[in-house]
Amino acid sequence: MEIDEDKIDDCVLALLFLTLDRDHRAWKGFDWAVLQRLHDKGYIGDPVSKAKSVWLTEEGAARSRALFEAYFSKPDGKDRT
Repeated sequence: MEIDEDKIDDCVLALLFLTLDRDHRAWKGFDWAVLQRLHDKGYIGDPVSKAKSVWLTEEGAARSRALFEAYFSKPDGKDRT
């Protein structure tokens, strides 16, 4: 099976939105290769540090939110729980 790394990167960026705070920091508990690719694409700061979180750029935070909404929101926007 051939893996589409861009799709993986989009999913991880979307999931970073779950722990994103108002300072644009999110927990970095994902695969290091994915985080490095997101850094190379300009969506996050350098993930190589002792910090348990990573900083999202303005573009990264906006894309993270948009991807989260695209992948995980209900079609009509209503909560059915």
